[in-house]
Amino acid sequence: MDYVNCKLCPRECGARRSVGKHGWCGCPDIALVAKTMIHKWEEPALAGGGGSGAIFFGGCTMNCIYCQNQKISRKPCGALKTSDGLRQIMEDLIAQGAENIDLVSPTPYLPTILPALEPKLPVPVVFNSGGYERVETLRALEGKIDIYLPDLKYADNRLAQVLSGAPDYFEVATAAIREMVRQTGPVQWEGEKITRGTILRHLILPGFVENSLKVLDWIGETFAPGEVMVSLMRQYTPMPGLPAPLDRKITDEEYESVLSWMYLNDLEGFVQEEDAADKEFIPDF
Repeated sequence: MDYVNCKLCPRECGARRSVGKHGWCGCPDIALVAKTMIHKWEEPALAGGGGSGAIFFGGCTMNCIYCQNQKISRKPCGALKTSDGLRQIMEDLIAQGAENIDLVSPTPYLPTILPALEPKLPVPVVFNSGGYERVETLRALEGKIDIYLPDLKYADNRLAQVLSGAPDYFEVATAAIREMVRQTGPVQWEGEKITRGTILRHLILPGFVENSLKVLDWIGETFAPGEVMVSLMRQYTPMPGLPAPLDRKITDEEYESVLSWMYLNDLEGFVQEEDAADKEFIPDF
């Protein structure tokens, strides 16, 4: 895998990143690490008692207008790290008690990241992304990722275009998720912790309940109960300057209607309390 005519993400912009052409995402050819931390607020089955060893990379392959991490996603920023430098960060996080290594928005930097995962780490490696991934790229990760943690943001491609600039989101993301589940197989537990499998996150957006119901319908129709976990997120926190209805938090009625639909689809997973929608839970970048 290299950066010649880069096609790592579904944009397939073909940028020659090794010669300074940054392409659609604006990312350089060496990993930009914006923040590392012991992250206590991931799903309990991931964070456990020690927390996730989160590595937030600068840049993103999506363009969500409501992004909570926009300080690092809109304009890639951070410290440049080679594969050896990334490996040292991972080992330092594990020494601090991290239950896993949580790679957040890693796709643009996979050629730097993959060598850092050899030899295999003593904790699970989590691939944490917006779900907008190429199947061909994911196949290069087989055997190196223990837990996939993608979003499934939209079943409505018109909404995906308006809010994230991704008019083919649903087809691309669902194909990617099928590949993730093929690689990991059904979710595996060790006590109260997940050690292998795929967890599908869905953030409920204010005013767009119908989109959430369709997302849950697809998951329920595609996977057997317990084959994947669903993380239903009510943490939407409006960023400044957004238009209605994105300028408010979700209501109790919106949350309860989506939660009920999750259970009607026999989906297992995780839910969030109302106080999750708080800027205090957004990492300080």
